[in-house]
Amino acid sequence: MSKAPVSAPKPAAGTGYSYDDIDHQEPTGHGNSPAAWTTVFVMLVGALIMSIAFVIANTTIFIAGGVVMAVGLVVGFAMRKAGYGVGGSKLKNSGH
Repeated sequence: MSKAPVSAPKPAAGTGYSYDDIDHQEPTGHGNSPAAWTTVFVMLVGALIMSIAFVIANTTIFIAGGVVMAVGLVVGFAMRKAGYGVGGSKLKNSGH
C-alpha cells in the first residue's frame, strides 16, 4: 500500500470549473415536510412487504407491496397539494 496522502481529484485544466465556484448559500430543499416523510414511510412499508414476499416467493403479496408503494406516491402528492409540502400553506409559522 502506498503512503501517499489522499486528496480529491483536481478539475481538468482549461475546463473553467473550480470547486470553489459552487454557491452554498442557496437552500438545497431536502424535502423536510409531512408530505415527504409520509411518502417515504408508506413506500418503505411497501418495500418491506415486497422484500418479504420475494423471500417467501409469493407473487400476490409482492404485487400488494407494489400497490402500497404506488399508494405512497399518491398520498404524498395529495398531501403536497393540500399544503403539507415544503413551503405549503399549512406549514406557515404561527408566530410561536
